[in-house]
Amino acid sequence: MIVVSDMMGTLTTGSPFLGLVDWVKHNQSKLRANWYIATIMPSYLLAKNGLIDWQAWGQKLMIESLGYIRNADEETVQQAAEWLVEQNLWKKRREDVVARLIQHCEQGAKVYIASSVVEPFIEPFAQRIGAETIGTPTEIVNGTLRMTGGLVANEGKIEQVLSRLGVDKVDVAYGDTILDVPMLEKADHPVAVYPEAKLKVIAQERGWEIIGDTPSYG
Repeated sequence: MIVVSDMMGTLTTGSPFLGLVDWVKHNQSKLRANWYIATIMPSYLLAKNGLIDWQAWGQKLMIESLGYIRNADEETVQQAAEWLVEQNLWKKRREDVVARLIQHCEQGAKVYIASSVVEPFIEPFAQRIGAETIGTPTEIVNGTLRMTGGLVANEGKIEQVLSRLGVDKVDVAYGDTILDVPMLEKADHPVAVYPEAKLKVIAQERGWEIIGDTPSYG
């Protein structure tokens, strides 16, 4: 049995950006952390009020924040990743959905978290579940953490899973936005998790399982 799940919004309501800024505040520079928060406020207000796309804004923010880790090396990146998961993403996990994934693992399923979030930031979360990760790959160059290639998003998420496993479909898939539809369509049992309004309409029309109520963003 193969299970694939989105991460942000599906498994947690936390923020990789806020988790990383908190790590900077406690481990590198409180002044710099406060500056990072101040600089994103204008775009945050635009996203909160629907003037720019909320999810695209969050992805851009995550990419830009990779440079917040000064003098990055593997050990430092791992420490930052563990911090942001422990202090943010895991604390704000959706316990009902996470419990489903843990149950899948206990029943012998291969569970994958497929997300646009960079892989180092997914791994500590996935380890707590017993899942494997398919995220946006990164590299460290001259003390800076950066992406390699594009985001693992939209069709790219499910294509990565299908390509890795050499299959055409998966058994179960979990997602929370309309961008997850390509992944959900490739599952025998698609599950819309706390779905945004557009996904909720599609899920109802197609008879997909729905967990949780449609959230309000911001």
